[in-house]
Amino acid sequence: MQTYLRGRDLIGDLDFSKEEVETVLEVAFDLKRKRALGEPTPYLRDKVLAMLFFFSSTRTRGSFEAGMAHLGGHAAFIESRTTQIAHGDTPKEIGEIFGRYYDGIAIRHVDWGVGNKYITEVAKYSRVPVLNMQCDIYHPFQCLADLMTIFEKKGRDLRRKKMVVSWAYAASYQKPISVPQSLILQMPRFGLDIVLAHPPEFRLMPEIMDMAREQARKYGTGFEVVDDMDEAFKDADIIYAKSWGALVHTTDTEEGARLLQKYSNWITDERRMALAKPDAIYMHPLPADRNIEVTDGVMDGPQSVVYDEAENRMHAQMAVMALTMA
Repeated sequence: MQTYLRGRDLIGDLDFSKEEVETVLEVAFDLKRKRALGEPTPYLRDKVLAMLFFFSSTRTRGSFEAGMAHLGGHAAFIESRTTQIAHGDTPKEIGEIFGRYYDGIAIRHVDWGVGNKYITEVAKYSRVPVLNMQCDIYHPFQCLADLMTIFEKKGRDLRRKKMVVSWAYAASYQKPISVPQSLILQMPRFGLDIVLAHPPEFRLMPEIMDMAREQARKYGTGFEVVDDMDEAFKDADIIYAKSWGALVHTTDTEEGARLLQKYSNWITDERRMALAKPDAIYMHPLPADRNIEVTDGVMDGPQSVVYDEAENRMHAQMAVMALTMA
């Protein structure tokens, strides 16, 4: 168990070593057990977390606010449009000033080509830990919750288990690519064989793909890319299918919308789930476009673990906050 996380930032998935991630999950499981037993966990009493949002949320805001309260502290919700950021407050000023007001700074900024740079710049000037609640490149807390859920459902020995990270159609908007990128970086470290499935135009960042292949080589796991959803689903143990935008291919909104429509048959339905193993689990970070991205029958079916996954966001985040902000 690693014990030197105090004061550390978590911006990218590989910022914490495999052993440090294991420490986070040990603490997360302990916090979850204590919550089930009604045991108090005031590890961050009188601590305050700034939560700066450039992009709205449901689970992220709720889980961080509740998590800080369970830890005995307070989370201050700050919508970027209610600040002076648009009128001149730079990332340096946010890092310097919020780093003096608060005990931690959490930021969600998913604008393509902007979000990660902004969070990294704030961290450069902050004297307190900076936590990435999601950017255009990474979604580390979602990935930690996903790994925690997989441990619960599939056990700790994940070697030779097949995890499908698949694109899926959604009509709402070009969603960030950060979730699949975090998954392909983190999951090979824990023994999972990854099959990444997406149409040609919905590829991920080349540098992230190179990093993911390196993690797979380092930990001796499989990493395969296919462009056929059915092929990917065959004999899978874990299905993680969600939409993301063609942002690496094009930043043109109209072109992106046209490409989405081109692949409207990429839906997770009962027929496709039947291609996976009988005990396969279905995962999604939510929100999902129901009956477009995934059918109600799958989302609400016995193989779905989406609500356990959502709950584990809070426990995983509490663990990181307790370890970095205490």
